[in-house]
Amino acid sequence: MASEADHAGRPDGDEDQDEEIDEQRYLSVKDAVLFAIDINNSMLKPLSNADDSKKGKNDCAAIAALKCAYQLMQQRVISNPNDKMGILLFGTEKSRFVDEHGVNETGIQYPHCYLLMDVDRTGAADIKQVRSVVEDEEESRKLLVPTSEDVAMSNVLFCVNQIFTTRAQNFASRRLFLVTDNDSPQTNNKDMKSAAVVRAKDLYDLGVTIELFPIAQAGKDFDTSKFYDDIIYRPPSDPEAPAPIARTTNQTSAKDGISLLQSLTSSIHQKIVPKRALFANLPLEFSPDFKISVKGYTIFKRQTPKRSLNVWMDGEVPLVAEVKGAKPSEDSGKSMSKFEIRKAFKFGGEDILFTEDELKNINYFGEPVIRIIGFKPIDMLPPWANVKEWSFVYPSEEHFVGSTRTFSALQQTLLKKQKMALVWFIARRNASPVIAAMLPGAEKLGPSGEQILPPGMWLSRLPFVDDIRHNPMINVDIRAPDILKDKMRAVVQQLQLPRGEYDPSKYPNPALQWHYRVLQALALDEDMPEKPEDKTIPKNKQIDKRAGGYIEEWGNTLQAEFEKWQRENRAQATGGKRGTPSLTQSAPSKKAKAPQSGSDSLITDDAMKKHWKDNTINKLTLPQLKAWLKDKNMGVAGKKQELVERVEGVFEDKMNLD
Repeated sequence: MASEADHAGRPDGDEDQDEEIDEQRYLSVKDAVLFAIDINNSMLKPLSNADDSKKGKNDCAAIAALKCAYQLMQQRVISNPNDKMGILLFGTEKSRFVDEHGVNETGIQYPHCYLLMDVDRTGAADIKQVRSVVEDEEESRKLLVPTSEDVAMSNVLFCVNQIFTTRAQNFASRRLFLVTDNDSPQTNNKDMKSAAVVRAKDLYDLGVTIELFPIAQAGKDFDTSKFYDDIIYRPPSDPEAPAPIARTTNQTSAKDGISLLQSLTSSIHQKIVPKRALFANLPLEFSPDFKISVKGYTIFKRQTPKRSLNVWMDGEVPLVAEVKGAKPSEDSGKSMSKFEIRKAFKFGGEDILFTEDELKNINYFGEPVIRIIGFKPIDMLPPWANVKEWSFVYPSEEHFVGSTRTFSALQQTLLKKQKMALVWFIARRNASPVIAAMLPGAEKLGPSGEQILPPGMWLSRLPFVDDIRHNPMINVDIRAPDILKDKMRAVVQQLQLPRGEYDPSKYPNPALQWHYRVLQALALDEDMPEKPEDKTIPKNKQIDKRAGGYIEEWGNTLQAEFEKWQRENRAQATGGKRGTPSLTQSAPSKKAKAPQSGSDSLITDDAMKKHWKDNTINKLTLPQLKAWLKDKNMGVAGKKQELVERVEGVFEDKMNLD
């Protein structure tokens, strides 16, 4: 354990600054993805009849894979502009590679490997190049020509190794997306298969993850045991750990071009988001001598348009202007250095100065840790109790061997007993500690059995007493009759979302998509879109078809109940009972006597107004206050002082209106 003096931190402990630094570190994790698409005769065979008029219906598997990469490029320009992406075609007649000497098309280094797009930040020129191959049949026909020779997978993987080594050296996440329908490229040659296994192991040692996207041709399943089980290298796992191992991507059926594209896109979307740790290898402490190691991830993060740049246009070429800030002195106007400035906080009208070391000591509450302090039933956590976005916690074996096994045992036990852990949470050095609830999360699978969310824990930061704000006072207490509730229940049941849950993957942010769609049209010389595509707009025809009758029936019932309420109130008024008086009514001809102390009779408005002027409302009894407020259709819940303030507020509002 390090001492307090060893901890470097920010000069202030503001929570918002903590979150900003968290986000910057989260976004700074670089990701590089390389598509490797197999080009062979079966991958180039149309998937349906050639006379099919629907566009894209008779695409081949190779074109579908390129379209998927093209769509992904367009999305990553929006969501992750600093990440890199490339496309490698292997098995082609032509060869092309880009090294430090430029473009090499001789094929001497890596025969039958065509680097269509080098691994780099996606630009407008790259998108245009891939679009020309995807949409221009003549261009794709020239490029996508399969070789008649055997293609060594060891050579393909060595080419991938060189691309990642030269183009993405310091990237924390490097992944190879391998798309093929050939499950046995080197079955008859054991030496070539062994060489490919060695090259795959080299990629794993380099930190490259191979993700296989198998395509099953008609009447033939993709058998990974023939070759790719040895290529997709998985690290050895704890044999006693009950946590399930991540599943391999399900094979995609090639029925037609459109369905293949949709299925392939869905499979790749599940893998495209890199695991970006919000905090890494944090100790999860059960007791001072019992700890395991965990990582934290931000699963959901609000996406916003990237900040615009300031461009200087008066030079020969446009240049990005660098914005610098300065802190001038009030006396001389001279810019001060950071060594001349000290932090100060206001207290009692005075400036309290702190040195940087003093602030570090004030902000230091211990080493980063998640410390379990107790367990409670999950239903004791109210839905309003989280003050920040949730973090997903998953075990790590880097610091403590056996963390996965222990973590999984805790997660499954809490899930079975419907319990949550209350924890003391310090995310980083010199970060403010928080109390958090750690809830177990079950594994979530998609309709095809693919893993959408792994089993783990969800960390929710709980509010302190200082974070709680009082709710606004609600003066009108309105309750709907049971018949209206029953009618509305039928409407709600008819308008349920599919499977009764909200799926964010089906609803892109219309404002964000429109912003980047306009930028894309300008950058790629495309036609300017007329209007944004908004999938959040209600489908009125379907709503009317499913629930129109129920809504109309509810409206008729509401009208009938309102008319019934009017008749009852009118009958009470004509029956000699006093109606609801208002503050604007004139005083009655006979002045009512002021109620005696302890009397529960209703006080008139004039009498209450006199109490307000004399500042004697607090001398009235609780029943008198409740009776007067109830007569005004105002809330009567709360202590006596709250009712007094409520009554005073009525007359104060009346004074303001007058």
